[in-house]
Amino acid sequence: MLQNPPDYRHDTVLPLPMEVEANAIAVDAACSGNPGPMEYRGVDLRTGQQIFHFGPVSGTNNIGEFLAIVHALALLKKANSNMTIYSDSISGMAWVRNRKAKTTLPMTPENAKLYDIIHRAENWLRTNSYPNKIIKWNTDQWGEIPADFGRK
Repeated sequence: MLQNPPDYRHDTVLPLPMEVEANAIAVDAACSGNPGPMEYRGVDLRTGQQIFHFGPVSGTNNIGEFLAIVHALALLKKANSNMTIYSDSISGMAWVRNRKAKTTLPMTPENAKLYDIIHRAENWLRTNSYPNKIIKWNTDQWGEIPADFGRK
């Protein structure tokens, strides 16, 4: 994923638009089907390196987007970092803001472990504060988010 640094930026190796902060994590999820095998990850926008990855597990894209943001928040809190988080998911951002995953996925034995992770993420949001900005990635202007899995 590493690329030559763009000549117009000296804070990243990625070809980011000037309005995008490089001191940030981009998160994204991918799901084959709905529900289906879901995974998510976070990418450091300075280096282009993947810093976390989870899955695949049976779930939905919105669940993955929500968990990716919470994963980034928890990782940054542990590191005492105020880095910005970028997400292209309006639903995932709203679920984080409301501290509740508003999923309609029925709980089954197959996804019971995923539901445990969702409940842990909701509890983390209820019991922690964070200084990090969560910014909507503007795909129309900036292209795919750097954490995209490239399967469209």
